Amino acid sequence: MYSTILTELKNNIFTITINRPDKLNALNKAVFEDLNKALDEVYTNEEILSAVITGAGNKAFVAGADITEFKGLTVEQGKELAKAGQDTFFRIENCPKPIIAAVNGFALGGGCELAMSCHFRVAANNAKFGQPEVNLGLIPGYGGTQRLAQLIGKGRAMELLISANMIDAATALQYGLVNHVFEPEQLLAETYKILANINSKAPLAIGACISALNAGYDEARDGYAVEIDAFGFCFATDDMQEGTQAFIEKRKAVFSGK
Repeated sequence: MYSTILTELKNNIFTITINRPDKLNALNKAVFEDLNKALDEVYTNEEILSAVITGAGNKAFVAGADITEFKGLTVEQGKELAKAGQDTFFRIENCPKPIIAAVNGFALGGGCELAMSCHFRVAANNAKFGQPEVNLGLIPGYGGTQRLAQLIGKGRAMELLISANMIDAATALQYGLVNHVFEPEQLLAETYKILANINSKAPLAIGACISALNAGYDEARDGYAVEIDAFGFCFATDDMQEGTQAFIEKRKAVFSGK
């Protein structure tokens, strides 16, 4: 089904592995096509409660876009390329099911942008992050100029964007770009532990949290109004009835996602 990614569904967690290790998992048109198919699966398969995106091998998460596909593009074609990439990453950001980036190695350029589109990031201690596009006479085109500032602040984002400097995992943790740093051999196991805990919570409420939080970063939406609507919506769910009853009965809730 896929030519550039590997997928696995286990314990309600869907693992998506960018599988071009000989190219440091660089993003090309085929990767985006496969990634969109995998996202279709995440959105529609009720067995999937959450997902992980990572890279094959131990050198790179995704070391950037495949620059060979950029040669000869016109202005309009460049804009179309950026729009297509942004559309895919918006699907990740707005997915009602949590998608975590497990960053193993280099997350540069489009790879850093892919990681930032996920709901949050965990990293191996050998990970490196950066937006080196100015070295190529370019800027990030898949949302990097916006998400980087949202995550680490304008000043730090500006310095990284215009210097093309990389930061290591410890600095990324300090900046708030990643939530946790683990030994490389423990990265996926620890990521699955985080998601196993999240998967035990109410799925519809999780999706509502994602929507409301994202709305606060969208100038076209009123995040507080979205929160009110989402809060009210929860009262119509079986999960809210189960969760409150379980709390009263001092037992563990069993959520159905309905």
